[in-house]
Amino acid sequence: MPKLNENYLQLKDSYLFSEIAHRTAAYSEKHPDKPVIRLGIGDVTRPLCECAIKALHESVDEMGQSATFKGYGPEQGYAKTRDAIAAYYKRNGVEVDADAIFISDGAKSDTGNITELFGHDNVILIPDPVYPVYVDSNTMCGNKVTYISGNADNDFLPMPDHSQHVDVIYICSPNNPTGACYNKEQLKEWVDYALENEAVILYDSAYEAFISDPELPRSIYTIEGARKCAIEFCSLSKTAGFTGTRCGYTVVPKELVFTSSDGREMSLNAMWNRRQSTKYNGTSYIVQNAAAAIFSEEGIKECQENLNYYKKNAKVIADTLTELQIPFYGGIHSPYIWFECPNGMDSWTCFDYLLENIQVVGTPGAGFGENGKNYFRLTSFGTYESTVEAMNRFKKLFAK
Repeated sequence: MPKLNENYLQLKDSYLFSEIAHRTAAYSEKHPDKPVIRLGIGDVTRPLCECAIKALHESVDEMGQSATFKGYGPEQGYAKTRDAIAAYYKRNGVEVDADAIFISDGAKSDTGNITELFGHDNVILIPDPVYPVYVDSNTMCGNKVTYISGNADNDFLPMPDHSQHVDVIYICSPNNPTGACYNKEQLKEWVDYALENEAVILYDSAYEAFISDPELPRSIYTIEGARKCAIEFCSLSKTAGFTGTRCGYTVVPKELVFTSSDGREMSLNAMWNRRQSTKYNGTSYIVQNAAAAIFSEEGIKECQENLNYYKKNAKVIADTLTELQIPFYGGIHSPYIWFECPNGMDSWTCFDYLLENIQVVGTPGAGFGENGKNYFRLTSFGTYESTVEAMNRFKKLFAK
């Protein structure tokens, strides 16, 4: 009998979003006459922008002609797409080498797979509350996780404890689930802390396109020293509505070089390149062409129209919670609104209460960690009409 990876026994019985889907389906089966409004999972509702659709059609046509057909592609990504992303960074005031950019099917995969580059005796620092993939992927490979507390006292933006040594640090800004966003001074402190500890920051910037304040960093590489200590992950799922199309990218600077136990230099860029070349087939040519189009001037403009639509939804939610005097975070530079469960409810009780009484589905904060047990996440990715209707139901339910 083979010995199995018993680290899987340490995982929670059900992945958060699977449990949400299960409870919602069970309710809908019992009450088919009561339509449910889903503001839980962060899936988009707006269609792909015109430039992406055009690029997809053109790429499909190319695949139908011998002269333009593409077979196996580079696992790191086509040069056209990598160059387009590098140009996007440059427009935002950040210099990133194209050969430090690796195209993938999304940030979820890469933030999970990046654990393979690190040993199992590191101190892994993860904020609580947090995107569950960070915790679960480390649990699966037997890594020990240390948590840093995000809470109302620090506006869910925890800062480093300089008396504690760490090796790997997870940061998500704008944050999922809280919507909180670090400013430059706060992020500089994290970078300095990582450099002091010779640690690596795994920086998830999947929601950077929602930042509207030019003073807030959209990339960790706006911070001096970050290239020596940070890997950045980004996704087109929310930026361009690619949740069904699947594309993202990871930036691994060549400056990330460390020393092995026997004194040899090890480059994280070279290691990630080897890992992807060995275990990843690469993102399809058709999808990458659409991604490249997204980063054109016209593509950015069209995507921004969709982002503005979701920001409008976020404002509807934020205004409603303000009117109801329910404390919340996010909703400005993020598609997520993180509110305190009313009437002292815990988050799963709040989930059932909303589902049973007003047929609105959100995400219980307990699924993101201990510090989320009395909080609840809503997303702005629904339609405007359904968002307005959901908030009207909120007003009737929680009006004082």
